[in-house]
This record gives sequence, structure tokens and C-alpha cells, in this order.
Amino acid sequence: MGGTGRLSMIPDMFNVASYFVDRHVQEGNGNNIAIECQNERVTYRELLERVNRAGNILRELGVRMEERVAILLPDSPEFLYCFFAAIKIGAIAVPLNTYLQPADYGYFLNDTRARVLIVHATLLPPASVIENRSLYLEKIAVVGEDREHLSFDNLMKSSSPELQPARTSKDDAALWLYSSGSTGTAKACIHLHHDMVVCSELYAKGILSITARDRCYSVARLFFAYGLGNAGYFPLSCGATTILSPDRPDAAGIYANIERYRPTLFFSVPSNYAALLAHRRETGPDFDLSSVRHAISAGESLPAALFERFKERFGIEILDALGSTETLQMVISNRPGEVRPGSSGKIIPGYEARLVDEAGRDVARGEIGALLIKSDSTCAGYWNRHEKTKETFQGPWFRTGDQYYQDEDGYFWYAGRADDLFKVNGRWLSPAEVEGALIAHPAVQEAAVIAREDKNKLMKPVAYVVLKPDRVPDEALVRGLQDWVTGRLGAYKRPRWIRFLPELPKTSTGKLQRFKLRELQAQETDDH
Repeated sequence: MGGTGRLSMIPDMFNVASYFVDRHVQEGNGNNIAIECQNERVTYRELLERVNRAGNILRELGVRMEERVAILLPDSPEFLYCFFAAIKIGAIAVPLNTYLQPADYGYFLNDTRARVLIVHATLLPPASVIENRSLYLEKIAVVGEDREHLSFDNLMKSSSPELQPARTSKDDAALWLYSSGSTGTAKACIHLHHDMVVCSELYAKGILSITARDRCYSVARLFFAYGLGNAGYFPLSCGATTILSPDRPDAAGIYANIERYRPTLFFSVPSNYAALLAHRRETGPDFDLSSVRHAISAGESLPAALFERFKERFGIEILDALGSTETLQMVISNRPGEVRPGSSGKIIPGYEARLVDEAGRDVARGEIGALLIKSDSTCAGYWNRHEKTKETFQGPWFRTGDQYYQDEDGYFWYAGRADDLFKVNGRWLSPAEVEGALIAHPAVQEAAVIAREDKNKLMKPVAYVVLKPDRVPDEALVRGLQDWVTGRLGAYKRPRWIRFLPELPKTSTGKLQRFKLRELQAQETDDH
């Protein structure tokens, strides 16, 4: 039976933690490896027992159904124990970004009104931050060494390994995920018990053909919607193994993990693929990625040049795809053996897409329009953001904020965010198109393009470029890059200015923050 058939069989009374965790033991696969993390291996039987213990801890701490549990943990087995434990007792799991400054956590703790925080000792905000900024928090359980709060590790030892799932509906809230904040203040997307199953069936199984033999390794972290699927519920949907690393990922560490753990599915983001391509061994053969059957990219559009360079070096096609925190995971994707480099792929069966103009009318093939998605994994709305919810979710359709066009073969091509496009000489310019041309230049590692007024108050493109480590910026290179774009895209798309940066401003999840480039540009006054 296909994925959509299985989805229609989700019962009204349904607890998704039981589906992803308990089911494998009940089906006789409890000895299979669920998690590998550094030197630790966790079987599905051990995962079930530890989720149950964590669930009983939360109940003992007074957590009730529908209450939020804040989870501030690195990618580790404890993250999955606590995440599914909260869901199993009918509460709502809320993973928090582990890369924020301590003072930032007050916003999230107050927005969630969480009374319980599970946090790793290395991430514990100073007591003064919590006491001064949190209005609702009552109890903190710490994973690791800490003498001031409850010890999660000790509580796990004394907690019961038996736990019955709460009587939840498939439409009960199960988790909140905060948008990355690349376009403003982070908003909590309310996801339901059935949403993770939808994504697993339609994308992980329908496109990636994931099975129990797969080993999943994700550069994107578990607190991020993309990473939560890649390294969390995708492998657990079919009894596969997830490879977790609590270390902040860099190119050397990622290559080391791939060679050590031999993943079959590797998930990353465009900026990280650029970093991987820029990194080489000082001596000896190239890194061994032969275990990887599919490499996947999301978070931003993958430039065709990065696809080509990665394929040429490693013989692996990167499957670029489009998803969002609101839809939980992918809705548009390239398929194995059918990749069109530079495109986001085709709509995934089970989802629907429309491209519309400002009046809400469908645009013709080849014309740029606002992307709308119809998906049964779309969140129920934003927490405490009534007007934003009405603006973004219109009936069954989610307004993504992305501009796309679709070719005659059904592939979707990213044109930018709605407020990123601008007109030059009366014609629309897509920053993504110019960025793709720049990244194809042999000297360029990354590029970002925004609009800037010239001395006549006319909009022209300005490019911010990160060069490869062995290249040095000079005027000859500026002219060379400008001519390179002109030769590929035409004179009106030629960057009027090129600025070199050591790195581009990004969110902790790897998304470009164009507003920071606009702030940087506002500080510049020259016009040459």
C-alpha cells in the first residue's frame, strides 16, 4: 500500500510517540540499533525504556496534558528521549535553538509558558537570566554535571521503565517548532500528532525510499524542522539508525563522521556543501563518501554550480528540496535519477502547489508567482499570532513567502523571497539567479545579492561574495565577476557593485539573513 493509503488509516485516537518508538518493539525489532552517538549505541528496546522513564519524570515534575515542555539539548540520545516522552504523556515538546545567547531564552520560555525545562549542563543559561526573564518556569532538570538543579540522569535511574501512552487524538498538538527568524521574530508553529507521519510517508519513504537498512546523518540540528525529520522521526519511521553528534559541525568533523559511521543518507544545507567542497585533506586520498546513496539539501535553494562540483568530486547527486517549519518537512523535491540542477524539483505526490499573482490568480508556466502549498503536514497555525496566522494560512493553502516559476516539465525554480525581488531597467531581477551565476565562477565559494540605489535613485544589484580560501580580492577580480555574470545572464543583471566578505550573515540553521546585508549596505555611502 502506498504512502497516501497508509495515511488514510491513521486512527482518530493516535499517539505519535507510540508509533515511532513503541511500535518497533511490539513488531519484534527491539534489538535493532536506533541511535549511534559517539561511542554509544541505543537499541529500539532501550529507546522505548528510556522514553518511558523520561515520560514518568515529566509526570513526576507535574507536567500535564497540553502543557509545553522546553527542551534545550544538543543532538544526543537524551534529546529523543525527552522529545518523545513529552509527546507520549500528551504534553507538547518544544525544542529550542541551542546556538542562541543566554539572554535570548527568556523570550522562548515566556512564549511557551513552559513550567519545566530539560537542559544540558553545557547549555544552561545563567540562573539570573532564568530568574529575571522567565515568568512561568518552575523546574529545571539538567543532563550532565550540575549541582544546583534536578539531575536528569539520577531521575532516569529511579524512574519506572513502564509508561502507557496518553489518549491523544491524531489532531492533538504534539510539538511546537520555532521558525528560524531569518525574516523577523521567531514564531511557534503548532504541529499535530499526525504531521510527522505524513512527512515520513510522503517524503522519506515516497522520495528517498528509506528502509530499516538506512543510516541517517544530518548536519542540520534536531531543534530545526529539517533536522528533526532527518535525524529524528525519518529513521524511526521505519526502524533505521540515526547517527547523532552533539558537536557543532564543521567540514573536518563532518567528513570524519561520514567515514566513521558510514551513513547511507546524508542531509545538509547549501552553505555547508560549499564549506565541504572548500575543505580538502592535506595529504592522501580524498574523503570517502562511498556509503552515501543520497545526499539531500534544503534550507535554501542549492545553486547548480554546487551540485555540479559535488557530483564531479564525489560522484553523488544532491537532491535539492523545499520545505519549511510551517510544513514541517519537504513538499517539493528532486527525485533520484531525475535531478534538474538549480531547481527545487517537483511537487511531492500527496501535496499540491499553486503559483499565483498579486490578485491570487494562477500564473502561466514560466511566469514568477507566489508559491502556495496545500499539505496535511502544515501546522495548525502560529501560537499567539492570530493576525499572522490569518495572513499566512488561507483555507487549506499556506503562503510560503517564496517566489517561484515552474517550467514545462513541472520543475519549480526559486526566484527569491517576495521582498527580495526588485526591478532593474523595468525588468524583474531574481537575486537567486545572479547568485547562482556568481557561485559558478571558480573563485567564488558563496554569494548573496540585494538591491541598492545608485546615484540616480535607481535600483541596481550589489553582490556580497565570499571567495575560496586560495583567492585574494582585487579590482581585476571584480571586473571578472561582473563580466562573468553579464556573459551568462545579460547586462542588466550584472552586479553594479561587488563587496567581499569573510562570511555571509546567516541564522543558526544556515539561512541567509539578507536584512543584515541591507543593514551593512546602509552604512556604505560610496557609489563606485
